[in-house]
Amino acid sequence: MPVLSAGGRQTPESRGALESRVLPELSERRWRLLVIASIGVFLATLDSTIIAVALPTLSADLKLTYSEALWVQTAYVLVVTVLLIPVGRWSEKRGPYFVYWLGNLLFGLFSLIIAFSPNGLFMIVFRAFLAVGGAFVMTTSAAIVTAVFPSAERGRALGLNMLGSTIGQTLGPPLGGVIVTHLGWPWVFLIRVPVVVITLIVGWDLLGAERRDRAAIRERAIGEHPAPASQSPQPTGNRLDLRGAALLGTVLTTLFVPLIFSPLWGWNSARTIAPLVSVVFLAVAFVYLESRTQDPILDLGLFRRSRVFTSANAASLLYMAAAHGMLIFTAVFLEVVQGKSAQLTGFLLLIQPAVMSIVTPFAGRLSDRLGSQGLSSLGMLVTAAGTAQLILFSVSTPNWRIAVALATLGLGLSIFSTPNFSAIMGSVRRSELGVASGMFAASRFCGMGISIAILGAIAASKLGPEGGRVILLGAEAGIDNAQAFAAGYRQAMLVATAFALAGAVVSLVRERQHATMG
Repeated sequence: MPVLSAGGRQTPESRGALESRVLPELSERRWRLLVIASIGVFLATLDSTIIAVALPTLSADLKLTYSEALWVQTAYVLVVTVLLIPVGRWSEKRGPYFVYWLGNLLFGLFSLIIAFSPNGLFMIVFRAFLAVGGAFVMTTSAAIVTAVFPSAERGRALGLNMLGSTIGQTLGPPLGGVIVTHLGWPWVFLIRVPVVVITLIVGWDLLGAERRDRAAIRERAIGEHPAPASQSPQPTGNRLDLRGAALLGTVLTTLFVPLIFSPLWGWNSARTIAPLVSVVFLAVAFVYLESRTQDPILDLGLFRRSRVFTSANAASLLYMAAAHGMLIFTAVFLEVVQGKSAQLTGFLLLIQPAVMSIVTPFAGRLSDRLGSQGLSSLGMLVTAAGTAQLILFSVSTPNWRIAVALATLGLGLSIFSTPNFSAIMGSVRRSELGVASGMFAASRFCGMGISIAILGAIAASKLGPEGGRVILLGAEAGIDNAQAFAAGYRQAMLVATAFALAGAVVSLVRERQHATMG
């Protein structure tokens, strides 16, 4: 029996005991699960940024056109974003660890295949297949951790899990530079395969543990609420809302493709404007359909029931809008404007993930004690202080100032990310963890798309029609283009600062959170 306080209420210790009994076998192995889940999400997130560094060499080797290079970069992010929420819904029905393990298997298999790509089309197609595995992993990683850790440990555990995601995002450019320089672009994909194989083997027995835990949950539910003999079973709970999933995918594709291809098409082109206008009507149709569906792919009631869930996802989008493009375009600035080598640029960019690896676990523990509201807002303010320093960068900015700016960014992003992540996962019921995790990941990837499109367009705005090639393919910039990019980069960092400040405001307006896990 759980220990109760004198007033008959559950203490944190008793709540933890009850939560661990929901999934007893997996909860006993929760620290191993945390390591496996964090490694998987690290690799899946790493892929979205490491390709940016490998793309110039890869494009030259495979003789890619500018359009093909854009698709190599876009295919992964687009497919992951489209699948995140549907996969989250499916994982609630099938079991999150099974979906995670399957995603790891697909991710390792297609990474191996991509390393031997003979041409651009082959790589684009299999990058899309790779994204299926990435979506499975990213959607379920947080749901697994949240489900098996009691509330008293959840912030710390999610902080460590989030560390895998954030370091994967920020480590991509420096790690990619080292790998491409010394081993060649195929090793960007090959180097992850042994890691995936190890996690598959180490986590094999957890598949059986999840099956037994879920079977026990079903038996308890039947015992507590037996259905009348004359009542037929309700199948709707096991169906996936395919219409909603298809419409959501259409909305996200219609939004992302013009944003990402705007450097090639131009912002005034009908190919850019028409989809961006039509996405408004598609989004309205999606909301109308989902509000009238019995078992929707995305329960819109989540946003109405919890201001924490809504504001924290909005803050995640703004966080990625500020941070993702900032990292990529700062790497371009250091190489194109300051003339630094890829290796020195990589070492400087390592400062941010190094700071994050130190601070993120402590931020998770603080969120368990203090809540997410103040910490998330503070983190975005510190992030804004970091991006504001980037506005002042010039061709002669010394390395120590670059290091201070990147360390400030690492500190701010660490303080923000874990408390905000914990707020999202703690604001929903246990049965909604898959969708909540998918929604969180989708908001981050939407922010990534917005960041690349808007910050990239501003950074390249003074470069003329060839600006996109300078950024994406590492084309020769020349002195005039280097100065033009520096001016555009500073304006882009001003917008990134505005995104971060908006994230601070959005984080501050949420109410204090009370755990709703059940």
